Amino acid sequence: MNDIKMQIAFVDDIESFLELQAKYLVSNLSEEQRKDGFVTTPFTIEQLKEIIKTEGLFVAKIREKVIGYAFAGTWAYFSQWKIIEEMGKMLPINFENQEVTFENSFQYGPICIDLEFRGSGLINLLFEFMRINMVNKFPISVTFINKINERSRKAHVEKLGWKIVKDFQFNGNNYYYLMLKM
Repeated sequence: MNDIKMQIAFVDDIESFLELQAKYLVSNLSEEQRKDGFVTTPFTIEQLKEIIKTEGLFVAKIREKVIGYAFAGTWAYFSQWKIIEEMGKMLPINFENQEVTFENSFQYGPICIDLEFRGSGLINLLFEFMRINMVNKFPISVTFINKINERSRKAHVEKLGWKIVKDFQFNGNNYYYLMLKM
């Protein structure tokens, strides 16, 4: 783990990011491969440049190769995806005695760790790096996980302490709606 560097992504990281994204994009995986976790959102170069400008893409790298990434951004940025728009309709939500709104929360995810590094604790390091960079902007993080992505649910709930606040359906799929005080 000594070789791994955490950083806020730069435009120079896009090519390596896209390689990792393609490797774990749900549409590129067999049903068997999906059991090890997957990402569902294919980000374009323009979308990546936009989130990089806001310092909302966090990467774990060995030398110049991206081996993990985590997104964090405003509801406005993520509203370009219909599922986020649907999640926004459910706000405000009372979570741990606080009303969660667009103003005091941000969207987290996706997060992706190269299979070779899963189970090594890298998710904790990458998540903590993201958290440290976001906590002064927003006290609460919001995300969703497809219910068939059991590995992601376990990692977030059991390792990172996320709380499932409700279930919802979107586009024929079943999801968990999760929150975390930063």
